[in-house]
Amino acid sequence: MPHQNRELASPRKRIDEIDEQILDLLSERGDIVRDVIKRKVKNKLPVFVPKREEEKSEAFKKMAAQKGIDPVWAEDFLRMIMTASRHTQSQEKFPIATEEPRHILFIGGEGGMGKLYKGIAEQTGHHAYSIDKSNWYELEELAPKLDMVIVTVPINVTQAVIERLSGRLHEDTILADFTSNKTEPMLAMLNSHTGPVVGLHPMHGPDVQNLSKQLMVVCPARDGDKARWFAKQCELWGMRVIEADPENHDHVMHLVQGLRHFVALLHGSFMEHYDLNPNDMLDYSSPIYRAELMMTGRIFAQSAELYADIVFANEERRELLLRFFKHHQKLAQMVEENDREGFIREFEGVTDFFGKFATQALQESEYLINRLADRFS
Repeated sequence: MPHQNRELASPRKRIDEIDEQILDLLSERGDIVRDVIKRKVKNKLPVFVPKREEEKSEAFKKMAAQKGIDPVWAEDFLRMIMTASRHTQSQEKFPIATEEPRHILFIGGEGGMGKLYKGIAEQTGHHAYSIDKSNWYELEELAPKLDMVIVTVPINVTQAVIERLSGRLHEDTILADFTSNKTEPMLAMLNSHTGPVVGLHPMHGPDVQNLSKQLMVVCPARDGDKARWFAKQCELWGMRVIEADPENHDHVMHLVQGLRHFVALLHGSFMEHYDLNPNDMLDYSSPIYRAELMMTGRIFAQSAELYADIVFANEERRELLLRFFKHHQKLAQMVEENDREGFIREFEGVTDFFGKFATQALQESEYLINRLADRFS
């Protein structure tokens, strides 16, 4: 062994010992987390408590600074540990929001979202059922005992499925849907069912590891109080829950989903047309462009039918896209005319519109860029 390496042998051995001690401590922490889970289930406490996490993070950062450790790095380390803890909690039994288990039917329960929530409902102790194309005949037998029916089918067949439920549910059964559009499905539910109606939109896909920190949008329509137990159950699963007006929800979703997904198609289609292979582009990509390319690419790893349903969901969304194309033509004219000054004016106008959010976006994106570069460079 070279002399220089012999000098490093002792400190390296100590580093290895410390690393093992860290893992031992994390293992012990995991055992304590499992004990906490049992207490949370017993006392019906949520998996995710934002205030507790924030207080813990601030205290941890202060301790790190006192010990000469970068507090930002320390917070990242702690949050990764807490994320792992929440994941562990999500493998166990969840606390239940009601005195007695509820009977919940998922229409389309063999699809991604239906299967995910059916499994979590069962993990919580509720009685969960699934109806899909092959077993509609089971609805007649199930209907009298159902507390809630959630429609979790693709957008393009949601209204037809809701109409098929007309007159077949008990008047006390809550009828809900998971569709990313709310106005039209909620109107269909109100027309097809005389009992409680609520619109739900889980703001995530079926591939999440757990529901902790995920967002559930709730749009009450009729007898909303009767569905509050489900919102409470979502909170006990660790979700963030917000209540929204269906029309306002849809107005925002036109941009968040419809326009965003079409822009991804535009980006990907242009790359295909000009033979810009994404793997070749990665060799020349900065971390931020890599992130943008990954966000575009992940869409094309999923169902074309799903995104078509989202983009062409309704006339208002299609009208927004047409207005987007007209605005695009206006900006394209600046390129045709080599209008550098016009570009600057447009850019500065958007800067004023974004205001303080632009500064926030700069800070948060820099954080993501640094972490992405560290992980994948």
